[in-house]
Amino acid sequence: MKIISCNGNRPLAEAISKELGMPLTQAKIQRFSDMEIFVEIQDNVRGEDVFVIQSTSFPVNDNLMELLIVIDALRRGSARRITAVMPYFGYARQDRKPAPRTPISAKLVANLITTAAADRVLTMDLHAGQIQGFFDIPVDNLYAAPVLTRDIKERLDKNETTVVSPDVGGVIRARAVAKRIDADLAIIDKRRERAGVSEVMNIIGDVKDRNCILIDDIVDSAGTLCNAAEALMGAGAKSVMAYVSHGVLSGDAVQKIENSAMSKLFVTDSIMATDAVMGSSKVEQLSIAPLIGEAIRRISEESSVSTLFD
Repeated sequence: MKIISCNGNRPLAEAISKELGMPLTQAKIQRFSDMEIFVEIQDNVRGEDVFVIQSTSFPVNDNLMELLIVIDALRRGSARRITAVMPYFGYARQDRKPAPRTPISAKLVANLITTAAADRVLTMDLHAGQIQGFFDIPVDNLYAAPVLTRDIKERLDKNETTVVSPDVGGVIRARAVAKRIDADLAIIDKRRERAGVSEVMNIIGDVKDRNCILIDDIVDSAGTLCNAAEALMGAGAKSVMAYVSHGVLSGDAVQKIENSAMSKLFVTDSIMATDAVMGSSKVEQLSIAPLIGEAIRRISEESSVSTLFD
């Protein structure tokens, strides 16, 4: 087995490498003056089981092209099997046609990865589960819930905690966390006028004098979470924290969180922390390196990945 890191999230790749007790395979990934990507794998990979670690977060298109070119280099280097390890799968929010003449970009990305000759994909908390069906190769979709719930249990008393889904679409995800910690569940009825802009309409469930935990898969502009936190505090909640799988946190999202009613936002390190995140008093990262490292080990050994979540 060999592990290669692209540039999308080098710190996570190094942490996974440490978990597995295996050094990263040497690879040169650089840019020409016109920003074309050049890749050279500097170790022998012939006949090897290779895992390429790359989150396709900002800059999304550059990171996606890096991944595709590294996969191509490995295929031409006669790697036996190539697994694209994508802790964060970019373009996952474009999983259907919401209006006429719009693309299904998640399907296009799936086609690109398959055509580049990846043999399988390992990712975490896909925005939409049906994206697994966009691939004609095996896809292992991990869940961050065990990492999130472990931290929640250490911080809060379940008898005073209510897990909250910030919208109707995230109920299944929030219910899974609520079940793991044996807590109550509440739902926020949200109206989204356009992309990136949402308004809280109603809160379904009792949140008065409760420590509320917002659960979501992606936080981008942070508008939804900040509005939800304000609505929950207005409904009498004792405190509001949020646990989110992928911290995209674009634009002034971190500043919004700093000024919000939330006491803390926890995200995983599926996306490399920006300077704003590292300097924030309210945003904290939880490591998924042990989870992904164990999944990589099991895939290499041809053992069950699903039992990680039993």
